[in-house]
Amino acid sequence: MLRYALLLAPSANRVYADAAGRLARAELEIFAGSGALDAAPVDPATERIGGVEYLTFAAPEPGLGARDLAYLANLSAAYALFERVGDDLLRPVPLRPLARYDADLITIPKYAGKTNEQFTRLLLNVTVLASASAPAMLDRQLVVLDPLCGRGTTLNQALMYGYDGIGVELDGKDVDAYAAFLRTWLRRKRLKHTAEMVPVRRDRRLLARRFEAVLAPSREEHRSGATQRVTVLHTDTTRAREVLRAGCADVIVTDAPYGVAHGARTAERGLSRSPLDLLAAAVPVWCQLLRPGGALGLSWNTQVTPRVAAEEVLAGAGLRVVDGPGWRDLAHRVDQAIDRDVLVAVAPR
Repeated sequence: MLRYALLLAPSANRVYADAAGRLARAELEIFAGSGALDAAPVDPATERIGGVEYLTFAAPEPGLGARDLAYLANLSAAYALFERVGDDLLRPVPLRPLARYDADLITIPKYAGKTNEQFTRLLLNVTVLASASAPAMLDRQLVVLDPLCGRGTTLNQALMYGYDGIGVELDGKDVDAYAAFLRTWLRRKRLKHTAEMVPVRRDRRLLARRFEAVLAPSREEHRSGATQRVTVLHTDTTRAREVLRAGCADVIVTDAPYGVAHGARTAERGLSRSPLDLLAAAVPVWCQLLRPGGALGLSWNTQVTPRVAAEEVLAGAGLRVVDGPGWRDLAHRVDQAIDRDVLVAVAPR
């Protein structure tokens, strides 16, 4: 067995940083159990080396190959990887994560209620790994749907991975803020792109507003058609099927309202402090948007909705809730009013 030590990335959020080692261990176990790796890591543990916390693990001889390293480079807390030589030495192992654009696409937006960037990446990772698209995570331009997208953290992470993104958001101010940010960022980076906001009508009735941007990291790629598309629809998520075609998404990834500063709201049901009513109404609609074998990844506040209730909603919509090593170790504290957990469920193939 070869031994490795993963240096964890620092986090500006101290509460999240305190849980980072445990979450990284759970995420690594999910990577190992996904079947996507040739040499699945074993014996993960958090360990202090030279006074610094690392995630340590082992891999069967001859160790991690190039494909395995390409997967593990995208661990949400990965900062640097080392092979352990004897008891005292660390040999650097190059990591090349999926990073199609500069990191400030994710880090620049600052606003109340923004989901932690590392956690957004974790949620996207585990959802893709649970889906039929896991073997294509590094190679195919997947479509990621966030049906409660807010100001687009999940959509920007999808763009970073080279994927297409679709968002649905009821708050028009959030849609406008995301459109303004992305336009400004694209201009500042001098990236070839198109971007427009248009109404979506059917039978002369306004269904939604649609912001859509088509972009590429270079003029050559844009000219050749190697582009990405991000679409945000200003409408009620429970009516998303009216403006999106069935089976449009490989994965659905969303962070549900926590019921503290932000309640769960739909146009018909109004404001609720529990996301359960929203999920009960929306999940059957979301399932129609998943491709066969697609996965839905959900995070929410367990202080207002217990895990078993969320599981029942997903199972009741015909999804299979994923379980196994790592999957029940993703719960963590956000603040005194929020304990966040993760559920991922898979659609039939």
